[in-house]
Amino acid sequence: MKSILIITLSLVLNVACAGAEKINTSYFSGVAIDGYDVVAYHTEEAAIAGKDEFKATYKNATWKFSSEDNRKLFLENPEHYLPQYGGYCAYAVSKGSTADIDPTIFALVNGKLYLNYNKSVGEKWEKNKEKYIPLADKNWKQMTQ
Repeated sequence: MKSILIITLSLVLNVACAGAEKINTSYFSGVAIDGYDVVAYHTEEAAIAGKDEFKATYKNATWKFSSEDNRKLFLENPEHYLPQYGGYCAYAVSKGSTADIDPTIFALVNGKLYLNYNKSVGEKWEKNKEKYIPLADKNWKQMTQ
């Protein structure tokens, strides 16, 4: 009986999570993109660590901000500030997988935030981003269905 309950619960959770957008969060804290301020990438074109006192929850993730003003901007239009591919490495997604990121390796392309695994991957992605973005868009859509 206990096994049936565990299997049933597992199936319910899997169905509930199917199609849910994946967000790159730390395993234990649920903090997105290593706690960096997603608004600062757009407003200051810089990777700035968020602070514990300026947080918001969106899409089952905790987002940190460097200021209350940035937190408010995010809450007004969170979709505008979210990183592409849930904050996973853009290059990895273009190859059909996910990888963690170095939040200091980023690019803004047409108002969208892209993050990458490390400096060398970021440089590789930057050289061919026009090719990688459509591939990553297609792969991400399939990965999140």
